[in-house]
Amino acid sequence: MHFNISNRPVIEDGVMLGAGSKVLGGITVGAGASVASNSLVIDSVPAGATVIGVPASIKV
Repeated sequence: MHFNISNRPVIEDGVMLGAGSKVLGGITVGAGASVASNSLVIDSVPAGATVIGVPASIKV
């Protein structure tokens, strides 16, 4: 079985993934970021950001 590592997400140090959250594709969730429960992350998340929703967006 062959896997293309470029299509896997990268979860950096100190990331909090809420229960039921999903991170899909070749994206990066930056260090210290938070993903809310049941969120769907399909775009990269900057370090320290908080994202929420389906699809997830940055909470200001």
